[in-house]
This record gives sequence, structure tokens and C-alpha cells, in this order.
Amino acid sequence: MKILKASFITAAALILGSGLLQANPRSTNQMKKVLFVITSHGVKGNTGKPTGYYLGEVSHPWKELKEAGYEIDFVSPKGGLSPVDGKDLEDPINKEFWENKVYQKKISNSFKPETINSKDYIAIFYAGGHGTMWDFPEANLIGKKAAEIYESGGVVAAVCHGPSGLVNLKLSNGKYLIEGKKVNGFTNEEEEAVGLTKVVPFLLEDKLKERGANYKKSEPWKEHVEVDERLITGQNPQSAAKVGKEMVKLLSAIKN
Repeated sequence: MKILKASFITAAALILGSGLLQANPRSTNQMKKVLFVITSHGVKGNTGKPTGYYLGEVSHPWKELKEAGYEIDFVSPKGGLSPVDGKDLEDPINKEFWENKVYQKKISNSFKPETINSKDYIAIFYAGGHGTMWDFPEANLIGKKAAEIYESGGVVAAVCHGPSGLVNLKLSNGKYLIEGKKVNGFTNEEEEAVGLTKVVPFLLEDKLKERGANYKKSEPWKEHVEVDERLITGQNPQSAAKVGKEMVKLLSAIKN
């Protein structure tokens, strides 16, 4: 019996080595991984005022995905430590995320884009924060990885100013990912309400429309999420948790 067992193991090893039997590049663990994109930019234009990724727009989707069993990695245009904005630890989910040692280490040491293998992820999520308006549109390598994830059957999502990462994102056919799709993001009215229409390099609502998106919006600060095929976008910080919920729902449907 021992001889037969050893022979079976040896034969299996030979088959694996020969390439006749190979694991799916998206293994069970890989299928459970989601990539969060956070900004590396920390100043609002020439105002000198700090910005960065908005904590609640990371923590609330993180909570939904983590509880559904997904592992999350972080990438930023420059890698490493990214500046944080909206660090409200009175929010219990913000506090839970911030005090999670594993994820605090992860987000403080975000991956550089060139180290990312898109095959490792079933979804990519662009977190918001005003900093994104300066570096997400030109984060071409991250955009390339996002297009690869989408074209291999994965999900692309973004919230608030996070859709700034979608404005230059093109698929392999040369078309913008958002062209003809229902999309939303931080509105012109919301930008005006926070007094930054003359500070940001462009108005996100206008740019999304310019790229051919079917832009949808609600009144300022109201939860609003759009789902179109495998693209999910949320309007503002109030929409962050629902973006996470919709990601879980869509990913579950894809797996089934």
C-alpha cells in the first residue's frame, strides 16, 4: 500500500511538472482577493491644505468585503505610506479598521503598481478622497491592471472622487471603460458645497460625461450607487458602504 501511495504521489508530481495538470491562475484564495487603490497625493492644489484618501471610503467597503470573506490588498501610485483624510475615529467602522493591526500594516505599506499581478484579483476598488483628483487620472499602470481585471471577468468599482481613476481607463479595444455605462461620482454641486471647484484640476462630473458615461446623480450627500454590468460607482462618502455591499453581491453572482 505504501509503495502504491508513493508511486501515485510521484506520478502526480511528474504530471504537474510536465504542465499537463496546472492550477487555475485564479485559485480559490486568489478569487477571494480584492485590490483597493488609494491616492499618494497629500495637498489640495496650491492651497497648502492636506488631503489624501478618505478613511470612511476605505473602511466601509473594507468592512463589507472582509465580512464576506475577501482579503484586501492596497496599491497606490507611488506605493508605501499614503496620506489619510477624514480620520474620524468616532465612526466605529473607521475605528475598527484603523485599529486592525493586519490592515493598518497593509495600508501603511501599499504596493507599487509595478508589483501587482492582475491575475491575483477578482475586483479592484478606487477609494475616494480629494487627493485622487491629482494622481489617479495619470496612474496609467494601475489603470492597465484595472482593465485586465475587468476584461478577465472581474469587477471595477469606485466611490466619490475615486472615479477619477476611471476617466482615462481604456479597454483593449481602445474604448473608455465608462463609455455608455451608467456611472456616478462626486457631483458639481457637492464640489461647490465644499468650496473646491476652483481648486481641483477638473470637475469629476463634467469629465465623466466628457468620456461618454451615462452620468447619474442624486441631491448632494444622498446615498447613490450605480451598477452597470461589472462596473460599480458611488456618488459620495455616504455611498461607500453600499458600494461594498454591491461588490459582494456582484462577486457572489459571478462565482455562481
